[in-house]
Amino acid sequence: MDGSGDIQAGQPLLEVEAATIQYESEAAVVVAIHQVSFSVRKGERFVILGRSGCGKSTLLKAIGGYLTPVEGRITLHGKPIGSAGPDRMVVWQDPDQLLPWKTVRQNVVYPLTLTGVSKAEANERADAFIAMVDLTRAADQYPHQLSGGMKMRVAVARGLAMKPAVLLMDEPFAALDALTRHRMQDELLRLQAETGATVVFVTHDIAEACKLATRILVLSPHPGQVKANLDVGRFASREALADAVGSLIHDAGARA
Repeated sequence: MDGSGDIQAGQPLLEVEAATIQYESEAAVVVAIHQVSFSVRKGERFVILGRSGCGKSTLLKAIGGYLTPVEGRITLHGKPIGSAGPDRMVVWQDPDQLLPWKTVRQNVVYPLTLTGVSKAEANERADAFIAMVDLTRAADQYPHQLSGGMKMRVAVARGLAMKPAVLLMDEPFAALDALTRHRMQDELLRLQAETGATVVFVTHDIAEACKLATRILVLSPHPGQVKANLDVGRFASREALADAVGSLIHDAGARA
């Protein structure tokens, strides 16, 4: 089933409203995100950018339904998010997020069958998305036989094959070498254009954010608060955007 749902023209797909997220350490209660608000529209590539430790991955986990805000709310299709679900597939940073005892095809098929997709349709959909990431020749291989970049492409194919309302990506290319990372960024842009997927992408890399985003949410250092919400289309060039974002990050760090 397609998780995109029916969104009226002009209505946000995803909304985060004054969300505060905290967790307990041995010493104290730590506020990771404070009073963060933003919305994401269908088909956007929405990038959450900030320094390490600013709470951006915590925010992504809350959108995924793995954490619950202590204040505010997060909604998808206008309904509060209360738990994880197949309408929000996550691609994590770790290349070893695949099931090691299953082949490439089986890794893509498995979550589909768990949500009630027939075996025939699951295999057909898996083959289509595996082909989309150019891994048809590797469909019967196991994760230990793949490079880091190939594993990440399988993870992206698995997420997209579920046709989620939102594909969540938590610094998925950070562990890859520079050449592979750039190639994966290009692949993501191509795949998003082909599928129309809505992507929420977390990174601490300014260049990556400026390359991938249609909109960038800049978070201040811990606790994470909204420093800026930038529409990429308003900037004359990616270079101008990168300069503006760099200044915001530097200013936010100086004020921390």
